[in-house]
Amino acid sequence: MDEPRPTTHKDAPLRYDIRLLGRILGDTVRAQEGDQVFHTIERIRQTALRFHRDAEATARQALQTIISGLPDDEAIRIIRAFGYFSHLANIAEDQHHIRRTRAYAMASAAPREGTMGYALARARDAGISREALQAFFSTALCNPVLTAHPTEIRRQSSIDREMEIARLLDERDRVRFTPEELNENRTALRRAVLTLWQTSILRGTRLRILDEVANGLAYYDHTFFHELPRLYADLEDQLETILPDWAGLDVPSFLRIGSWIGGDRDGNPFVTADVLSQALRLQSERVFRFYLEQIHQLGGELSLDGRMVRISDAVRRLAERSPDRSPQRQDEPYRRALAGIYARLAATARALSGIEPSRPAIGTAPDYASAGEFLDDLDALAHSLTTNGSSTLARGRLRRLRRGAGVFGFHLAPIDLRQNSDVHERVIAELLAVVGVSADYRTLDEDARVALLLAEIRSPRPLSSPHLSYSAETVSELAILRAAAEGQRRYGSLSVPHYVISKANAVSDILEVAVLLKEVGLLRPHEPALGLDIVPLFETIGDLQHCGTVMEGLFALLDYRRLLAARGNVQEVMLGYSDSNKDGGYLTSTWELYKSERALIDTFRRHNIRLRLFHGRGGSVGRGGGPSYQAILAQPAGALQGAIRVTEQGEVIAAKYSNPEVGRRNLETLAAATLEATLLDAHQADPPAEYLKAMDELSDHAYRAYRGLVYETDGFDRYFRESTVIGEIANLNIGSRPASRTGSGRIEDLRAIPWVFSWSQCRVMLPGWYGVGTAVKNWLSAQPQGGIDMLRAMYRDWPFFTTALSNMDMVLAKSDIAIASRYAELVPDPALRDAIFTRLRAEWNDSVRALLAITEQETLLERNPLLARSIRNRFPYIDPLHHIQIELLQRHRAGTRDDGVVHGIHLTINGIAAGLRNSG
Repeated sequence: MDEPRPTTHKDAPLRYDIRLLGRILGDTVRAQEGDQVFHTIERIRQTALRFHRDAEATARQALQTIISGLPDDEAIRIIRAFGYFSHLANIAEDQHHIRRTRAYAMASAAPREGTMGYALARARDAGISREALQAFFSTALCNPVLTAHPTEIRRQSSIDREMEIARLLDERDRVRFTPEELNENRTALRRAVLTLWQTSILRGTRLRILDEVANGLAYYDHTFFHELPRLYADLEDQLETILPDWAGLDVPSFLRIGSWIGGDRDGNPFVTADVLSQALRLQSERVFRFYLEQIHQLGGELSLDGRMVRISDAVRRLAERSPDRSPQRQDEPYRRALAGIYARLAATARALSGIEPSRPAIGTAPDYASAGEFLDDLDALAHSLTTNGSSTLARGRLRRLRRGAGVFGFHLAPIDLRQNSDVHERVIAELLAVVGVSADYRTLDEDARVALLLAEIRSPRPLSSPHLSYSAETVSELAILRAAAEGQRRYGSLSVPHYVISKANAVSDILEVAVLLKEVGLLRPHEPALGLDIVPLFETIGDLQHCGTVMEGLFALLDYRRLLAARGNVQEVMLGYSDSNKDGGYLTSTWELYKSERALIDTFRRHNIRLRLFHGRGGSVGRGGGPSYQAILAQPAGALQGAIRVTEQGEVIAAKYSNPEVGRRNLETLAAATLEATLLDAHQADPPAEYLKAMDELSDHAYRAYRGLVYETDGFDRYFRESTVIGEIANLNIGSRPASRTGSGRIEDLRAIPWVFSWSQCRVMLPGWYGVGTAVKNWLSAQPQGGIDMLRAMYRDWPFFTTALSNMDMVLAKSDIAIASRYAELVPDPALRDAIFTRLRAEWNDSVRALLAITEQETLLERNPLLARSIRNRFPYIDPLHHIQIELLQRHRAGTRDDGVVHGIHLTINGIAAGLRNSG
């Protein structure tokens, strides 16, 4: 039987939960695999701890002796034990965050930073007017966009089991158990851990796109359907409480979930017109099933007797039109009205998605022409309840469903289209050549291309013809655009609202997409009308440096400005964090992103165009990750004009949105930071000129150091492939997209995700810090008087620099140069190994010294003790996985063809990723 959870220290319950889950896992391993495996696990853990403390040679040798003697099948059992501990520790930590958030809310009347209550209180104290706040909500857009980028290794079955364990831990916080009930809870925990142990954590086959769609949809059931409406309800209530004079402020549905899954075909040949159509249908089906269930539940709740309550004329009409003619309900107008709404919803679902509800409608009814009509009927119910003394009933499930209908519509989530500009160029060139307009479009200079494309946009004739033959690529591109047009017709204009252009670096890249949209009726120049936003994605260092110039040239075109006016004079621009990092390194990427935003702000302001930024961030710092709240507030003044879109990728989706409370907190943080950055920080002063100059110089030093290693050192690409698990990652069944954009082995062609993921697996974490040590050392040597004081002032006073170094602090704390040295031993060529690893180790040491000197810390993460504790607790369970992974890599690369070795490698990749959390 459990002892009660200790409460003497705020982190005591976390330690208790980790020990509890660790004991249950240990008991499960002992019972399922035997004492020998259990004792071997403990020997490896203790020896790895010795190696971690001081990298002593005897510990290294002892580890190698133990691990090299493991048979493959026993190695797999040990890997699974260490890996599952990391997963269980994640669950305990997430639950502790929820516990602490709840404890703070109960103990303090002051809202917590990162919440909407905190943001609204700041707005009140700053004297923000009702009109300014209403203007913010009227035009705001906060849009986390789920992508299928392959860094989530776990199967959905494993995620489901982990969610069950989280639920059982949560019960212990919320329910005062009797001894019998506590024992029941512990037994249920044991069952869940045993089921998790006996469930394969890895996928046996590569995911298809529609599998990825299904995985994304699961988060609506877990979190979005319920927590988004609750978040809006809390926001409306807080407006009344914190700002009583602002009660009744209209809050449109500005916080919505987006998706790339099924529409992102950049480098993914499996995304086709049929896949897009099926993704739209699956999304619509999911939201209809949710609405139908909620209407059914409301029918059970609103049993009000019309002889006892007054009802509005609108509800009376709904009841009279209802197919429900049962005499038992003749005096229950709300139930009859809801039966009619259910019947209309069922007819709409049948027409749009081809589904039949699990509960048949009472009778037939016409379908809804739009989600707006459905919402009007719900509003009629709420108005009738509110005006006739039953407002409490209107503020329950009905209130949440009304908000859900406003957020999700009949499409559930907008799907973005994305394609590479190189593809558009080839398609346009072929279309122009086939009709004889231009024999070789690709040889034209930029001015000639722009002139030709503008002529095509103005032309009333189509460029393509069903009577002409085209390449498979051109046929496929036109087909997916026709599918998008059909999707808008069926599910509404919000179903496919954005077209993202990867590798955009010229005005013609945007106009090529405009011409293609015209071919399917999504651009009608003579109205003028543009059916979706055309979004250039600037993602290399060079692209970021020239994005302001590109947009300046685009806005100078009257034809495009007319189209943009039809979209409300809002232009979205996407910035790529991953590829810019791979191109130029951490510091230069971070700085060029900041500078590109400033250039865009200036350009858009001159042309009176509203800027909406879309941040292509990943989970790791090397791909733009890090705390969202701080990252948003660290943007240049004016970057957030009430709107932000940001990608949520891979393992980050599960980490943020599997747990409903954690998911809601993350959504609220995004909305709160957007409000604060727009209304409160938009007019902050620019950083001093000497800060900007210093960053230019630091970035230049860092860029040369990074490029000198990664792109200019002979053999570096071979070192990378031999010292990391990049080859094994490419064979993991973690996504539908290939790891490389082309078939080449060049680093330039490798996708940023496996690049970052591979460096995290060997604990080098190179994309998150390399070049910073050299940059600071060189800069300080040129600034011997007061240089370090200036860098410390920048860290203290400039949110951009603070955030950049704080994120690097986290990365360096998760890196381990001793473990990295063991991966270096995988490189067969000793000269290559020594030449490159010596540079890596020296730069790592320089970067750590630079960070500690600027932040005035004695140790890494000194100012973030919670994260330091989390990482420290994980090392004893992550480190052994590295040592076993290295042994299995050696066996595999020596020619062992045992499937168990490959399976074991894949399991170590999973366990290490779980332990490091934001690794890809």
